[in-house]
Amino acid sequence: MIRLEFAEGSGFMTMLKRSLPGRTSLKLAAALAVLALTGAQQPAAAQELAKDLFGAEKLPAVAAPQSFGFYSKGCFAGGVAIPMDGPHWEVMRPSRNRRWGHPAMIGLIEKLSRDAAADGWPGLLVGDISQPRGGPMLTGHASHQIGLDADIWLTPMPDNRLSTDQREKMSATLLVDEKTHLVKDALWTPQHMRLLKRAASYKEVERILVNPGIKKKLCDTVKGDRAWLRKIRPFWGHDYHFHMRVGCQPGSPDCKRQETTVPGDGCDQSLAWWFTDEPWRPSKNPDKPKARELMTMASLPRECRAVLDAPAPSSAEAATYHDKGGDKSIADATPAPPVAAPEPAVTGDAGALPASANAFAATPEIGIPLPRPRPGN
Repeated sequence: MIRLEFAEGSGFMTMLKRSLPGRTSLKLAAALAVLALTGAQQPAAAQELAKDLFGAEKLPAVAAPQSFGFYSKGCFAGGVAIPMDGPHWEVMRPSRNRRWGHPAMIGLIEKLSRDAAADGWPGLLVGDISQPRGGPMLTGHASHQIGLDADIWLTPMPDNRLSTDQREKMSATLLVDEKTHLVKDALWTPQHMRLLKRAASYKEVERILVNPGIKKKLCDTVKGDRAWLRKIRPFWGHDYHFHMRVGCQPGSPDCKRQETTVPGDGCDQSLAWWFTDEPWRPSKNPDKPKARELMTMASLPRECRAVLDAPAPSSAEAATYHDKGGDKSIADATPAPPVAAPEPAVTGDAGALPASANAFAATPEIGIPLPRPRPGN
């Protein structure tokens, strides 16, 4: 069930009291505890598609922040929204209502915006984080369900503030050539590398998903300390944004952790595989429905029923996160713990793969099959 732990005088407790006037914290905790228990005991109807139920929620569940389940099969309570505008960020595609996340994630995005600005990045364009209560989405991602995933555009924030219409229609810059799967050198800058390095430096961040071409560009150009490259993982898509994933947070015992990344900088045969034909072969079953099209409430952790039934705050503003200037308990910018020494780089004549498929060899000028759409993440 949802475990409710409130601290008197905390910002979240203040939000709860403002959202539900006339109730004491004790009464609220007791009411939600009963709701969680009864919700967990109710069998979910097989025909209830979770994406329809969670996609209809406009506000978060008023409860202590907790994530339930896995990144691609779960939900979360106690979500907060990142403000539409900040000194160093703007939220894109606001009509999707996906600017919600665990407070640790929202605090980290705001911290990244400040640190990246100090590094020379003009500002963040923030893409999808999560729905107000997480869960599977009506469209798009397979993950982003427990408030601990966020997409950050690789297009820098413009000098002028974008209008609502511009945020809905503005196209992102595609950094990777669709035919060669290599980064477009005319668009890549050292600032892109510094932004990714800064995001990877936070101990809360467990992995960052990028297009294989972006990973290769980093492998080819990063000098000196390369330990942070371990967190940069290649994946389909991600040619205009990077996907930042935070680990399960304290107070979420029912959050399922992802396996840790393997030792080394990832600039090896595992990257070379992406420059063969295999990743881009057509699916043998292209009409197979996506997981979100089949996922019912019975598929999710039983706590997610209580998350859906929990009360909402009085407004989105009442649940909007406002950083007071770098709370270390939310996002500590100390470097990540030391990792194992990088594995030796694969050279042109090393390993079982031919030089033409090696991540460090020049990609031959031949037609590479274009990828079919893959599940979102």
